[in-house]
Amino acid sequence: MSELDIIREIAGQVLLVPTLKGTKDNSLWDRTQRIVRNVEHICRLPEAGQFIAQIDRFCLIAATYFSDAGFAHYADAEDVSRRFVLADINAEDLCDFSTQVVADKLTGSLAGPKIDKINKIITESYDRFSKMPEAMILSDARNLDDMGAIGIFNEFRRYVIHGKGATDALQSWKRKIDYRYWDARLKESFRFEVVRKLAAQRFSAAEYFMNQLEVENSARDLEEMVIESL
Repeated sequence: MSELDIIREIAGQVLLVPTLKGTKDNSLWDRTQRIVRNVEHICRLPEAGQFIAQIDRFCLIAATYFSDAGFAHYADAEDVSRRFVLADINAEDLCDFSTQVVADKLTGSLAGPKIDKINKIITESYDRFSKMPEAMILSDARNLDDMGAIGIFNEFRRYVIHGKGATDALQSWKRKIDYRYWDARLKESFRFEVVRKLAAQRFSAAEYFMNQLEVENSARDLEEMVIESL
């Protein structure tokens, strides 16, 4: 078994979070695998080509598998309010938890310098000014997962866990639009221009969906149909 296979196996064990029903919540593992795919594709971009010789591909992929491991550390099967929910832990705590998991779980499987490099990538990926190539790639890959249909899915999951409905989701979306939250994310959260453009495309798709959700939630389309039939 290769070192990367070992990393993947350990990450799978960590990120499949137990539930009160005795089953496993695989949402965190599913998200992590998406981000790994994002990382692998970003590495192939011409923009990233200037960094290829500098990139430690193994440590980058390993860091990606554990960059959100802090959510699993934070989750408590006995407390439903603390289940894995994106955005419920601040970035500093998440980073601390994740690097702690790396140190705990990978010691004995990897040499110390590799563990240190993995944790450095994770830590710097939360610094938008970092010049570390691996951190820049991981950051873009993770931020891309917040955009578009996947981003909406993640948000809706959080609303459902907290007992919120469609109206609450729409109010939250409106607040973010009013405060230009998404504009700031698109401007500040991406280091590679191609990824930024893709994130903007995904946001447009999400915006279309949320506009339709607002129409259906308010029954505006039905109201217009009634008016037209009179």
